[in-house]
Amino acid sequence: MTKSMKDRHGRPIVVVTGMGVVTSLGQGKEENWTKLTGGQSGIHTITRFPIEGLRTTIAGTVDFVPHDNAPDLTTKMAELAGAEAVTEAGIGSEGSFPGPLFLGMPPVEMEWPQRQQLAKASGKTEGITYADLIKGAHSQDFSSMQTRFLFGSVGDELADRFGTTGAPISISTACATGATAIQLAVEAIRRGETGAALVIGADGSANQESLVRFSLLSALSTRNEKPEAAARPFAKDRDGFIMAEGAGALVLESYDHAKARGAKILGVVEGCGEMADSFHRTRSSPDGAPVIGCIRNALEDAGVTPADVQYVNAHGTSTPENDKMEYVGLAAVFGDHLSKIAVSSNKSMIGHTLSAAGAIEAVFTLMTIDRGVIPPTINHSEADPAIGMDVVPNVARKAKVDRAISSSFGFGGQNVCLVLAREQA
Repeated sequence: MTKSMKDRHGRPIVVVTGMGVVTSLGQGKEENWTKLTGGQSGIHTITRFPIEGLRTTIAGTVDFVPHDNAPDLTTKMAELAGAEAVTEAGIGSEGSFPGPLFLGMPPVEMEWPQRQQLAKASGKTEGITYADLIKGAHSQDFSSMQTRFLFGSVGDELADRFGTTGAPISISTACATGATAIQLAVEAIRRGETGAALVIGADGSANQESLVRFSLLSALSTRNEKPEAAARPFAKDRDGFIMAEGAGALVLESYDHAKARGAKILGVVEGCGEMADSFHRTRSSPDGAPVIGCIRNALEDAGVTPADVQYVNAHGTSTPENDKMEYVGLAAVFGDHLSKIAVSSNKSMIGHTLSAAGAIEAVFTLMTIDRGVIPPTINHSEADPAIGMDVVPNVARKAKVDRAISSSFGFGGQNVCLVLAREQA
């Protein structure tokens, strides 16, 4: 084994050999990339379920995938993205992937339609209690519902579909979930536990209850009249994020594993950093220390310096506080070099895909490196004077990018950053 097959810490180099994506912009890398770099928004008025009485009536829902409920949609989008990634990687055979599955997905819980079924089965029409729902559950065979709404059911179904090895790993770390799944796969490859892994981040949970919950936190934009202009990351007049759905998938391999089978290398996962923020359930620590530490940990893990980075695919949710704290973190880490770095947010066009965001944005970041085009941050008509960054406003930009950061800063203080790079010659 030559030195070039190890990273700067002496660990196996982890590379990407296949990618897939589904968002409200469409299915597949090419459709998404064309619309993303064209500044097209996938955010629209919700038509999939009643919106009467909701404060926010817009979202980046994926309406072209038929489904019955949130875990069903999560599974189907994950299948589409995963199949695209495995096909591109040309690895294994149909239904036989030579490695484990690392799945990032949202929490699973019964939705209003299922609760209404149990309430109806209880025989009561009003004053229904939790005990009544339990009674209703015992009155009929609800085993299919019970199976569908188990957290592990999504991973089990995907593991069967792709024929991955071992028990599937399913994880949920709020908005950092997709990046956490990538980190777990990278660490497994570095430890030598596997030569390849399938990583999927998927989220199909934009439903009434989720919208109500985030509205109660005052986290969502209420610009319902013009949905495509609602998501405004880093703009002075931003007023909240837009819920969205989607899936991103990556085939990761050790450099040795990929080269041995003649695979095309699409990029390198050089580093993963994390740092928890225990300041508040939904707010970041005012001093930005966890965000700063997370970015620095990722750079340290990659063995690179801030000066080696040319682009940041920002978390950029469009919430007033999150965007400001992300700037504070980037300014502290990059200092004067930040003025030379392009920073853009895909969420201005696809919304916040929550548990899928880290994986989807990792795919887009690697495509940015490969294609030499930085997607824009749209709806940026007035810059926030408190955020001094080049956010690639409104129009995509051609630029040579060899190394980039993809950031995910989640509720509950769950922060993960990835350092992604071009394969070195």
